Amino acid sequence: MAEAALRKTRLTVLAVHPVASSYWTGNPTPYPGDEEKVAEVRKSAESAVAAVAEKRGEKPESITVTAISGLPAHALIEASKDSDLVVVGTRGGGGFGPLTLGSVSSQVANHSSCPVVVVPTGG
Repeated sequence: MAEAALRKTRLTVLAVHPVASSYWTGNPTPYPGDEEKVAEVRKSAESAVAAVAEKRGEKPESITVTAISGLPAHALIEASKDSDLVVVGTRGGGGFGPLTLGSVSSQVANHSSCPVVVVPTGG
């Protein structure tokens, strides 16, 4: 958020409710109840954005929060096609704590269409 405010540019926060992928196609497989989960993810992301903006006292030109169901790495890679920069954390909720780079951040860093910044956990 600080970088977007400094550069007077827009910021898009993409929150992804992860879903399973089809074994045969690799595409996301939606299930009943996903829409409610996306609404929860959106609300959580909006709350986090509001808290950070309030704490900072300044914010980018515009902030958009988008929430979808899908495969997190694929969604971020797709979003990178019309972005100037993608920012991801080092790792998410997987069970491999000692890893320095999680599967999503690794995929995004390797396949993004724009530069990627990987922020360490807790950073």
